[in-house]
Amino acid sequence: MKMKKEDIPVVMQAPGMIMRSPAGLGSMTVVFHELPKGTDFTPLLKGLNNNNCHCPHWGYIFEGTFRFIYDDGTQELFEAGDVFYAQPGHTAIVDKDLKFIDFSPTKELAQVMSNVGKVMAEMA
Repeated sequence: MKMKKEDIPVVMQAPGMIMRSPAGLGSMTVVFHELPKGTDFTPLLKGLNNNNCHCPHWGYIFEGTFRFIYDDGTQELFEAGDVFYAQPGHTAIVDKDLKFIDFSPTKELAQVMSNVGKVMAEMA
């Protein structure tokens, strides 16, 4: 299977932010993210265990910088050119406009995204 980024369906969009994800990739979900500086996922994770994301993510950063902050308080900084793994129990904050792709278990990611959608609806 091959597709251009522009042909990947948009699954979430807000000012300065876009998330694209193709369907039908089995037990993993691939998401291409474009997020502006200052994006903080923390408020969107409220209601999940420890108010953090319980889904692991593997990915690659094309542009920008962001931090994962884990349940134990440790932080990891990821920047352009980095391949990363984010363990379950985290939040993330974008420090510099960001473009990255990540791969996550579909079941866990769907649970997190369902919560995110609920929180966003409450905020609207």
